[in-house]
Amino acid sequence: MTPGPQRRATLAGKVAALRQAAAYPEATTRVDAVETHMSWVFLTDAHAYKLKKPVRFDEQDFRSAARRRFYCQEELRLNRRLAPSVYLDVVPLARCADGGLRVGGEGAAVDWLVKMRRLPADAMLDALLARRAATPAQMRGVAARLAEFHRRQDRAPLDAAGYRALLLRHIAEYEQELSAAFGALPLARVAALCARQRALLDRLGPCLDARVASGRIIEGHGDLRPEHVHLGEPPAIIDCLEFSRELRWLDGADETGFLALECERAHAAALGQALLQAWQQAAGDDVPPGVVHFYQSCRACARARLAVRHLREARYRGSPAWRRRAMRYLALAHRHLREAEATLAPAAR
Repeated sequence: MTPGPQRRATLAGKVAALRQAAAYPEATTRVDAVETHMSWVFLTDAHAYKLKKPVRFDEQDFRSAARRRFYCQEELRLNRRLAPSVYLDVVPLARCADGGLRVGGEGAAVDWLVKMRRLPADAMLDALLARRAATPAQMRGVAARLAEFHRRQDRAPLDAAGYRALLLRHIAEYEQELSAAFGALPLARVAALCARQRALLDRLGPCLDARVASGRIIEGHGDLRPEHVHLGEPPAIIDCLEFSRELRWLDGADETGFLALECERAHAAALGQALLQAWQQAAGDDVPPGVVHFYQSCRACARARLAVRHLREARYRGSPAWRRRAMRYLALAHRHLREAEATLAPAAR
């Protein structure tokens, strides 16, 4: 089936249609709709269907149906690496003869959706962390899954200089956005933090170069957060960053350290440490602690950047929640930066 015209198929119209049980090929007792920054997700009894919004943000341009279809296919391909039984298909949203919109209908496709097996929300890592129910054994299972995944991925097409340049570009990008955060964040603190990160990157340069040379920089998941980790047997890791290959170029220690950072933010730092230690053992990677702390400091700033983006939206501008989240991430960035600096030998200072 090829994409057809989007005659009268506005986003609001698609969302309204997909809220109805009759829009789906399988019987369902209800449909729950969840809006995210980039998508709408519709939950039937057995499945989840993701509809990408026709928006453009930085690296993401989903304004045409053709591009949304392409990125749905990329989402399917990439996520089958870590959750093959979850990601099922890319299906059309079609306009049928009666004028209605149906998933997998016989008419012209007006949009495309990723079809997934629905996972139980109470078995996701974020839910278990909130209930204080996650265990070190579960974290070791996630670590083993990640280490296997990282071993199988292609190396990123970066030499040592290219990898350092990529890290510097990330620092510059989040510094610029955090510094322009509508007065919500202390400007001098952001500038000082990022300056210290750049200095630390220079001091860690030989170690980072060695990691490039040993093939540790790969094309990974790119967005490894607790809400993306299903603690089943085996663990399934979903919702990778599909829209930018460059943002998936990372060190496996960076990716794992990010999930450990998110555990720390959820007041489960010991579980984050268990994850990191188990990953290092499974991966056979004796990455220096200073490198991991440096990565975690940078990741915390990147997450602060995403938090302050909400301050641009009218519905969030009056709420202090996103500013508090950004400040929490900045505190974590400072803590891990101090830890990284403390690990350097006196001769390297």
